[in-house]
Amino acid sequence: MYPASTQPYDRAITVFSPDGRLFQVEYAREAVKRGTTAVGVTYENGVLLGVDKNISSKLISPKSIEKIFKIDEHIAVATSGLVADARRLVQDARIRSQRNKLVYSEPINPLTLTRDVCDIKQAYTQYGGARPFGTALLIAGVNEKPHLYETDPSGAFTEYYATAIGMGKRDVEQVFEERYEKKLPRNKAVEIALLGLGKVAEGELREKDIDMISIEVEGKYVKVSEEELKTALGVISSELKKNQSEKKQ
Repeated sequence: MYPASTQPYDRAITVFSPDGRLFQVEYAREAVKRGTTAVGVTYENGVLLGVDKNISSKLISPKSIEKIFKIDEHIAVATSGLVADARRLVQDARIRSQRNKLVYSEPINPLTLTRDVCDIKQAYTQYGGARPFGTALLIAGVNEKPHLYETDPSGAFTEYYATAIGMGKRDVEQVFEERYEKKLPRNKAVEIALLGLGKVAEGELREKDIDMISIEVEGKYVKVSEEELKTALGVISSELKKNQSEKKQ
């Protein structure tokens, strides 16, 4: 909790605190930090997104848990934070993508779409009677080469080669900093993404609980199969077991 003196400044999104902070935006970032971890990794000729659905009850249908959304054949989004907020942004992104096709007869550039989405986010930090979106997005797309953008509740965005959002972001990024290399083959990118998810997983990673997609420059949006995930998990199984044993100590 912030001191009582900050209370007048955290009741309205349009009021800066004396030290130049917008507390509602910072609270929105906290919602993201409590969200499910999502990872993104670019590789030689594509980009992938992955999430561990972390289903806590056998009564929940895995198909009902959606954290990765297809925007177009060449763009996808992974979310962390308030999924309901993310769905609104996904809907806007899909509309803008289709509108670009109708007007210009070509797919929208991933950077252009990212800017459009972040403009919507920024608007909700500037007007009274609204609140910021409590979600961060990883926007993956391709044109001549793969791109991966991380967006913030404030409307800011940054391009990465590999990154994560949500709970355990720093731990996953540490794995990526140690393992990531430019122009990775696809199979190595899948393994690194799984290592990142395994670093923060509460239990054993299972292929049926992992949602992962890839988009390639010469291809389209494709869901990574359970067979491919199972193969990759087998390759890195010793490292995943080591991570789990370190957590228990």
